Amino acid sequence: MNPLPAVASSSSWLTTNPWLSVIPPLIAVLLVVLTKRVGVSLGLGIVTAALVISDGNPVEAARSVGTALVEIFWVVTGDPAERGFNDYNALILLFLLLLGVITAFITMSGGARAFADWASGHIHTRRGAQGLPAILGCVIFIDDYFNALAVGQISKPVTDAHRVSRAKLSYLIDSTAAPVCVIAPFSSWGAGIILIIAPIVAAAGLDHSPLAAFLATMPMNYYAWAALALVALVVVLGVDAGPMLREEERTLRTGDSLDPELDAPGEMSADLPVKQPGRVWGLLAPFVALTLGVVAALFVTGHRTAVEAGVASPSVMEMFENTQVTHSLVWGGLIGLAVALAVYLVETVRDRRFGWTEFGRGWVDGARSMLPAIIVLVLAWITAALISQMGTGEYVAGLVERSGLDAVWLPALLFLVAGGIAFATGTSWGSFGILLPIAGDLVTHLQATEMVIPVLGAVLAGAVLGDHCSPISDTTILSATGAGAPLTVHVNTQLPYALLGGLASTIGYLVLGATGNGWVGLAVTLGVLVLAVLGLRATGVARAATA
Repeated sequence: MNPLPAVASSSSWLTTNPWLSVIPPLIAVLLVVLTKRVGVSLGLGIVTAALVISDGNPVEAARSVGTALVEIFWVVTGDPAERGFNDYNALILLFLLLLGVITAFITMSGGARAFADWASGHIHTRRGAQGLPAILGCVIFIDDYFNALAVGQISKPVTDAHRVSRAKLSYLIDSTAAPVCVIAPFSSWGAGIILIIAPIVAAAGLDHSPLAAFLATMPMNYYAWAALALVALVVVLGVDAGPMLREEERTLRTGDSLDPELDAPGEMSADLPVKQPGRVWGLLAPFVALTLGVVAALFVTGHRTAVEAGVASPSVMEMFENTQVTHSLVWGGLIGLAVALAVYLVETVRDRRFGWTEFGRGWVDGARSMLPAIIVLVLAWITAALISQMGTGEYVAGLVERSGLDAVWLPALLFLVAGGIAFATGTSWGSFGILLPIAGDLVTHLQATEMVIPVLGAVLAGAVLGDHCSPISDTTILSATGAGAPLTVHVNTQLPYALLGGLASTIGYLVLGATGNGWVGLAVTLGVLVLAVLGLRATGVARAATA
């Protein structure tokens, strides 16, 4: 969800030239892709956005950036009732630090190496190694942040052992995180989306409960299904194309899953002492404890918040509607850390190489490994806050609202616009919040209520597509962090896959608009995707990587 407050800008530049609001995000995104220097690119995007907001006044621009930075942790503007400590952002950063420390102690206890050795004896192929994160990503659907970080930490030893690039691992993680969460009702995403669409469904006069309406959008969410289908095709057929193929072949040729010339988040120091031999439970026990702790905390915080809101006996859905995701992540992280420390002490207590100095290094090196990801995430949050102030999403959505197009074109158009908003703003939730109400109003005013569910599904799908393509998206950043891949490598290698899924989905939405049948549109989407992959393989554009 978007944790940053939206503060309307009073810029006269934007009042007379609202199109200026799209320039800063485009600058940031293009520079990330072209220069591969994330910090500098986001910094220039931030400066440009601040200058637009302040009508070119450098002092006011600096004040805007400072306010956005402060409000990552302490809200000082907007509704007085919402001012104060911004625990959402702070707890995400704390969870990243906890995960880094957990990983350091798992590594030192020998658990990561033991799990890699065990997996090598049970998972004999690169296809099997890639199947592990793909399956885990579909199973761990409670929350996309947790999915992105946990699946990567569990899978890295296995994919590294089978010479699968970190770029491929980050793609598999990212493409099974948000796409699964957005179609899972019992997830942090599902519950939030249900709350957003409830008044839209009621205003349209549909005979659906909010939950039933959400379930009805599931088959209309073409990009989510396309992303998952493409993961299955890539893993089963063993084919890649473009920058991903080059990364896979480099990994097979050199044995390095990560280009040694590039820095990646989440990597431990090479000179950390490692217990030999370690045991598999050294990795599994902390991550099982982490997972169970997060899930339990989601229910506990959801139940408590629902009861405080006056719900006597909350249902599972009501718990998810009221759960506190970031609090739950931290509680689970603390439980996982406690287990990781216990395992470390049991494994190393008789080994003289592990004393208080090494124990301290586990804390310091673990936290330090996450600093690159934290810096990028903070810069992305500042960028998102300034983009929100400029009203970029509202400007693009307003163009759609004034387009006057026939209802049959709306699913495809709203899919593309939602993707554009999420891409530019770096948040799928911002796209949801802006465009879902507009989509409902458009079809209601056109007296095409039969299109309400399809256009809601199209907006949800487009937001996930834009999220996948955007280098300033928090889920993109966290997927790269979980896999230990440089952000620019993850974005550049994933982009062709996301665009292929987006193209197939666009064709599907055009068919949906023409036929009025959502299932036909879904079948066309998946059919186009399969034919495209088979065609690319037949022409040699997509093929199995070779050393």
